[in-house]
Amino acid sequence: MSLPNRKLPRLRGYNYSTPGAYFLTICTHEKRCLFGRISSNPENAETNVLLSPIGKIANDCLADLPSHYSNISVDHWVIMPNHIHILIQIREERRPHSLRCDIPNIVGKYKASVTRRAQKELLFHEKLWQSSYFDHIVRNQEDYSRIWNYISGNPSRWLEDRLYSE
Repeated sequence: MSLPNRKLPRLRGYNYSTPGAYFLTICTHEKRCLFGRISSNPENAETNVLLSPIGKIANDCLADLPSHYSNISVDHWVIMPNHIHILIQIREERRPHSLRCDIPNIVGKYKASVTRRAQKELLFHEKLWQSSYFDHIVRNQEDYSRIWNYISGNPSRWLEDRLYSE
């Protein structure tokens, strides 16, 4: 019996510490809606994400990431009910003795930080994260702008989102 061929989650041979922009999607375990809910206001066509306590922790930990890595910026993100989209940049400069700065390490630290805080502050002891994550290496300014707009508009497209669940 042979095992199924699975798509490799990362681009083979690519150095994920290379300076540049990266688009990441991180999902909750079993795509459970733990981070909040979508709220729509029909009067002004505004759609917002109302974060749950664990969603607020996820948001705070994202905002705090650059304080742990001297050469990254988290340019844009949205916390959705069951996943997070992040546009992150790695720059060349790096202070001595700073943490190892590559995308897998950053995502691992982020997931661990959210999990620790949720356990400590909310007594949340269930599995929080899907293993791994989705990534896209941003190729140029046009790609960056397209992703920025995608992230900005994601809450308003929640019902059509492939990760949508009630």
